[in-house]
Amino acid sequence: MRWLETLIADFQIIFERDPAARNPLEVILCYPGWHAVLMYRLAHALHRLGVPLLPRLISHIARFLTGIEIHPGAQIGKGFFIDHGMGVVIGETTVIGDYCLLYQGVTLGGTGKEKGKRHPTLGDHVIVGAGAKVLGNITIGNHVRVGAGSVVLRSVPSHCTVVGVPGRVICKDATVEPLEHGRLPDSEAQAIRVLADRIEELERQVQALRQGQTLPEPPTLTVAAQQKALEEFLDGAGI
Repeated sequence: MRWLETLIADFQIIFERDPAARNPLEVILCYPGWHAVLMYRLAHALHRLGVPLLPRLISHIARFLTGIEIHPGAQIGKGFFIDHGMGVVIGETTVIGDYCLLYQGVTLGGTGKEKGKRHPTLGDHVIVGAGAKVLGNITIGNHVRVGAGSVVLRSVPSHCTVVGVPGRVICKDATVEPLEHGRLPDSEAQAIRVLADRIEELERQVQALRQGQTLPEPPTLTVAAQQKALEEFLDGAGI
């Protein structure tokens, strides 16, 4: 009966993650993410039994009906939800933990024609924002949030937030509500702000030197914070 427990978790999580889900009948009839996951569960069961052709055919039909492509060979835990879903692609060797959430346009794909494990592994409670790409045989830890439009090419530790192209860890143990994508920090804007401040300070110093003035040294803490922000941006903050 494990399959029934998984389906119940897949169904219940929709009401927790989507405020637009008003009643069970609406979800059953009108949610392409739910339809795609149902068809994937069937295709995956047949794939594990070694049934030829039929699992891929079911996957193809699901793609035609929902715009969501999930290879029957992918391994997906319970409580999985795809919100809206159009354009989602999940590759053959992808592994997804429990209670993960994907938005539309997400790709969990490979980076070449290599054999074996070539797609990402996602831990539990991972959220991947709209249009994000997670590529290659990398591991995304538990409770990671991937910002919309990000491109993640390296493994990410648990309890981190990743944004940008390429993806950078910009905060750890974040307290931001998981679904509040608009409140994710912007590492590129922060780095540009630091550079702009430095240019302004240098221009002020040059002007003062021309006038024969002596300027005090900038606060050590300010310089250290600016240097740290630049180093995290340039180094990818550890990934």
